[in-house]
Amino acid sequence: MGIQCVDCVREAAQHQRPARTAFGGRITGGRPVVTLTLIGLCVLSFVLQQVNPGWTRALAFVPLLGESQPWRFLTSAFLHSPGQILHIAFNMVALYSVGPFLEASLGRWRYLALYLLSAVGGSVMYLLLASPYDASWFTILVGASGAVFGLFGAVLVVLRRVGRSAGGIVGVLLINGVLGFVLPGVAWQAHLGGLVVGAALGAAFAYAPRERRLPVAVGACVGVGLLLVLASVARYALL
Repeated sequence: MGIQCVDCVREAAQHQRPARTAFGGRITGGRPVVTLTLIGLCVLSFVLQQVNPGWTRALAFVPLLGESQPWRFLTSAFLHSPGQILHIAFNMVALYSVGPFLEASLGRWRYLALYLLSAVGGSVMYLLLASPYDASWFTILVGASGAVFGLFGAVLVVLRRVGRSAGGIVGVLLINGVLGFVLPGVAWQAHLGGLVVGAALGAAFAYAPRERRLPVAVGACVGVGLLLVLASVARYALL
């Protein structure tokens, strides 16, 4: 057996291309770090909501306040109904059910961008469908549902791209869609917005030509972000 210089082996490893998934994400292995971090942030935020009611008031999305306090479009996705443990429980279970698969398939930065933009998309859709002439303009929106529905939309596209059945996800979407119209207090508008954004980004990530995966992914994220900003600005301009 030959003896290899340690420095030579290290230098060769540095010049070796990292392994990639079928969609261009870097294969990292190990635990789903991004998914676990997102769950941890939501749980921490939920605890802060219990001990400090002002936490919810400062970060929840309200159409009335979105123009002057735009951070609420995103931060509301890390809040949940303070008195309803099942609200955060259902969302975190749903996040963990599809998050690790997408994180491993798309790579960490694509997955994180998908989650955050879907969360904003849920708030934007809630804004677009709210009216300044009724209570919806003053009703708060909290929950990771928009972001989670974005993951559902993306996983539908990804599974179709690799030829796997998406029947289970379709069933979950149908059930949640019905519940959004039957149960009080469920923001189906945010579900819809997240689903649309997630499906669009999922399609961009999954169907990008192999040699142009990175620019297509970056362009799709930037483009969707700009569309969400322009839609919000236009909505407030019409008041």
